[in-house]
Amino acid sequence: MAKFELKLPKMGESVAEATITNWLKNVGDTIAADEAVLEIATDKVDSEVPSEVSGTLSEILFQVNDVVKVGQTIAIIETEGGAVAEPVVQAVAAAPVVEAVAAAVEVAKEMAAPADFSGSDKFYSPLVKNIAKEEGISVAELDTIAGSGKDGRVTKEDLLHYIKNRGNQPAAPATTSAPVATPAPVAVPATQAVPVSVNGADEIVEMDRMRKLISKYMVESVQTSAHVQSFIEVDVTNIVKWRDKVKNEFEKREGEKLTFTPIFMEAVAKALKDFPMMNISVEGEYIIKKKNINLGMAAALPNGNLIVPVIKNADQLNLVGMAKAVNDLGNRAKAGKLKPDDTQGGTYTVTNVGTFGSVFGTPIINQPQVGILALGAIRKVPAVIETPEGDFIGIRHKMFLSHSYDHRVVDGALGGSFVKRVADYLEAWDSNRTI
Repeated sequence: MAKFELKLPKMGESVAEATITNWLKNVGDTIAADEAVLEIATDKVDSEVPSEVSGTLSEILFQVNDVVKVGQTIAIIETEGGAVAEPVVQAVAAAPVVEAVAAAVEVAKEMAAPADFSGSDKFYSPLVKNIAKEEGISVAELDTIAGSGKDGRVTKEDLLHYIKNRGNQPAAPATTSAPVATPAPVAVPATQAVPVSVNGADEIVEMDRMRKLISKYMVESVQTSAHVQSFIEVDVTNIVKWRDKVKNEFEKREGEKLTFTPIFMEAVAKALKDFPMMNISVEGEYIIKKKNINLGMAAALPNGNLIVPVIKNADQLNLVGMAKAVNDLGNRAKAGKLKPDDTQGGTYTVTNVGTFGSVFGTPIINQPQVGILALGAIRKVPAVIETPEGDFIGIRHKMFLSHSYDHRVVDGALGGSFVKRVADYLEAWDSNRTI
């Protein structure tokens, strides 16, 4: 029997750690190759970790709610001798060689190890510890930082924010060699009391993990960006008629449904190319112009919460490719099968409030982006139709586009011109377009 180390896989460029939420297998259970062993959660999405080999789960190294760094071994799987596996180092006869390697490892650990955190009662992830070491932040100083993570843990963002404003903090008293009788005050996050039903009939339900994250992100976005909205009504009669004409043929040929969403996404991608200053992000006092146009699309999860998977390089897709990307991400979101990388790298976001019958909305910006577009419901309405022979009243399909943008960096002219350009592309739709 060989032993295989199941490691936490890489889950996207900006994801360094994950929380174990559920073990799907117990010690002693048989596991097939590619079968899910456990469920994990990042600050973006929940996902499963599959086994790369077949075998028996012999050891679990982390428990539920433990935070694990990417690349760490989380379980040991015993495999048959012929399996291709990454074996755990076994004791061998060549003891001097093993001892030499072990000594070299210990020296490397001492050189690269972060500060000693054994004197702190608080939990810090390896990433936070490494940043603290590089910035020369002591354990006592780190303990004073109020954390926004799970159970008050200090996250990477908390630490980077602290470091950025460190020079503005009051100077710490000089330390002496004499022991300090009174320990330095530690910032402890306030614990919110569980509400009590006064009449005994109200049901009190704690938010799930995803809803807590959404709540946190929404409040932070409103506190960060100066939200301003522009609204415009769009005549999409030509699009409605064209889609009705081609949707059956499209589904028969491509095996995909043709919804309105990819049509709108195509128009948004074109407008972003015309107005690149809407395709930016903000970090402090710096504006980052994004090279790629990666469109986020708000989608529903099985529990009713929303998530924003991203269509990468949306401006390079034709309508067929856009429809396939929209359907794929939407279906995997509903099935809870999104991967962490599916939600990374968005540069602009679109949300379809019309799905719920809303005429328009005022969406909150997905940080650190600077704009988000809400698509309202398409309705039949009476409208004035202008012709060379005169004006008359007719029935048209119309909808509202609601554009929320960050007034710190996007003024009204840019925000209004961008959504007007999206409307122009939609109203100029070619009724004879082939697909």
